[in-house]
Amino acid sequence: MYFSSHLPVVMTRESTMNRIQAHLLIRSQVITGVLALCATALWSGASAAADAAKPVAKPALTVSVVQATRNAAPLKLAANGGLAAWQEASVGAEATGLRIAELHAAVGDSMQKGQLLLTFDAEGVQADVALARAALAEAQATAKDASANAARARAVDGSGALSAQQVSQYLTQEQVAKARVDSAQAQLDAQLLRLKHTQVLSPDAGVISARSATVGAVVGAGTELFKLIRQGRLEWRGEVTAAEMGRVTAGMPVLLTAPGGAQRQGRVRMVAPTVDTVSRNGLVYVDVLSPLGNGPAGAFKPGMYARGEFSLGSSSALTVPQATVVVRDGFSYVYRVGPDNRVSQTKVQTGRVLMDAIEIQSGIKPEDKLVASGGSFLSDGDLVKVVSGAAAAPAPAASK
Repeated sequence: MYFSSHLPVVMTRESTMNRIQAHLLIRSQVITGVLALCATALWSGASAAADAAKPVAKPALTVSVVQATRNAAPLKLAANGGLAAWQEASVGAEATGLRIAELHAAVGDSMQKGQLLLTFDAEGVQADVALARAALAEAQATAKDASANAARARAVDGSGALSAQQVSQYLTQEQVAKARVDSAQAQLDAQLLRLKHTQVLSPDAGVISARSATVGAVVGAGTELFKLIRQGRLEWRGEVTAAEMGRVTAGMPVLLTAPGGAQRQGRVRMVAPTVDTVSRNGLVYVDVLSPLGNGPAGAFKPGMYARGEFSLGSSSALTVPQATVVVRDGFSYVYRVGPDNRVSQTKVQTGRVLMDAIEIQSGIKPEDKLVASGGSFLSDGDLVKVVSGAAAAPAPAASK
């Protein structure tokens, strides 16, 4: 009876404890969930605040883009060489022992063929001419008398009035007299030639390049007095390698540039038939033609070193504006713009320069978008703002 009467009381206490534990467990789970939600909210708020505080990336530059294009570009062969006279005439004295009386030409003068360059003192030569004339007159008189005697001897020949020996003597004297006339005439011609040589004339049209004659000097025959550039023509002797000589032909146009920048057009006259055994270079002889542009006509002088470009035709070339190419550390680069507007520095191999464009031999494709200008302000990976037809302009500096 005791146990049966107290059993319901014990069971009631256990149930109450179980209910209390279950209630506490539920409450702890609810609190844990609330705290988790609060922590998640706080974390999300902190992340949002951090993202809001993070600076927004700004473009380093506002740029326009270009694409490489294919154009017909001239093929040229560059070479260096010296300028020289096409032909240089040496004008010397033909008479000997004469004194220079007067000079009529100086270095740089343009002369015509037959124009007076120099005059020798002719007094002594004129006296010799007078003596030669007198000797000729005397010989002619002697020859006239001998001819008359010979005529009379021929008339009486065979009549016995004169012996055969005397007739022969008269005829011989006639021949000797005529020979003396010829000799005297030759001496007079020689003296007249000396008199002619007292005036030195230009052998051809051209420009005086040197003068060694001085007034009062007595010179011998063959002494050089002047040097003359015949017809004022110059030639450029370009040096090309043995491999390049086969590409050059007679008649090919050449653009010549003097050290001062003046330009003249030239034309290949001939290609040397031999190659230098030391340098392995050959010479190309180019006639210098009329001046080009505003360059002074006298900018090209013999002895000057000049640069020449042979025109070999044309070929297709991939070109970009020169402003697109940036040179750094001796290499050429372009900046390619990607889909995300970030640039990548790309090394390229450049070739011919065509006015305001430059040939790209390798490194890019025609479909690549390149920064048109201002690449020197960019670095690899920079963000840019792309606009159409706008010149590159620096953007506000981005905080880093």
